[in-house]
Amino acid sequence: MKNNIISLVIAFSLGIFALTACNENEKTADKATTAKEQKVLRVAAQAYPLYSPINAAYKLGYFDEEFKAIGASYTWTEFASGPLVNEAVAAGEGDVGFMADLPAIIARSSGQNIQVVSGVSTGERSLAVLTRADSDIKKITDLKGKKIAYAFGSYAQHLLALVLDQAKLTFDDVESVNLGAADSPNALVNKDVDAIVIWEQFITKLTNNGSAKVLIDGTGIKKSNMVLYAVKDFAEKNPELIKAFIKATKRGAEYIKNNPKEAAALLAPKYNVTEEEILKIFGNFNFGVELSDDDVKEITTVADYAYKAGIIKQPVSGDEFINRSYLN
Repeated sequence: MKNNIISLVIAFSLGIFALTACNENEKTADKATTAKEQKVLRVAAQAYPLYSPINAAYKLGYFDEEFKAIGASYTWTEFASGPLVNEAVAAGEGDVGFMADLPAIIARSSGQNIQVVSGVSTGERSLAVLTRADSDIKKITDLKGKKIAYAFGSYAQHLLALVLDQAKLTFDDVESVNLGAADSPNALVNKDVDAIVIWEQFITKLTNNGSAKVLIDGTGIKKSNMVLYAVKDFAEKNPELIKAFIKATKRGAEYIKNNPKEAAALLAPKYNVTEEEILKIFGNFNFGVELSDDDVKEITTVADYAYKAGIIKQPVSGDEFINRSYLN
């Protein structure tokens, strides 16, 4: 009986040890899961129609779904412009940002270790030179000697350069005024400037209310690529986070294409426009994450322009700046 009691004690002790070991293994697994869930993508965002696929995906919960599927999460901070996004990323406060081609190129040239990883939208008619509705400026050659407002370093500057070149003019032939998109409309209406170079949603709002007219847009001149960029080191260590973001964005683009009226109702309040206006704005864009060979060529052309014009100090190579591997 003594031997039986000893055997029972040993068996019980081994059982307790096995149960403890099992619990420890479960705790280790829980810690591993928690660590995986703690992977976070910090998004530096903008609330403009140019980025509607991303904003739609955010509103519809597509980012929540895609990041939950890989056991990760994200933070979302909105900024008023591309340069402010660049500042946040440069300060180590963001892992991805989206903006027009030129501000992204400026960020890369300034030393930020970023790469374009997907498209967001293109739209030749989404960027334009506007004059007052009653302006005597009728053609682009009339811009000579005029005061023109645009955001320095924005893709609006590149469009203006192309427009002036068509008219055989240069920036020396006009008076440039550095104004952001939020301030340019009032400057035009109040006759502080003669023309502005601006993007959507401002084009539609100003032309719809009768205060401005389009002198020329980017049709046949500038494709106007909106891009998603990522911090290179972060993306290489966390490719699944970048791919999840791209997948959600693609779903957002498909939603707008297949449900334009619902998408208009969803996004109109965000852009402070009517549903009718946002539907018109949608018509000025091609939404999608693809980066075609033509897109790469366009972005490279913009980079070459920025270097020749002295906007950037260091040239930007398209081969190093654009990474399409995350789209595969």
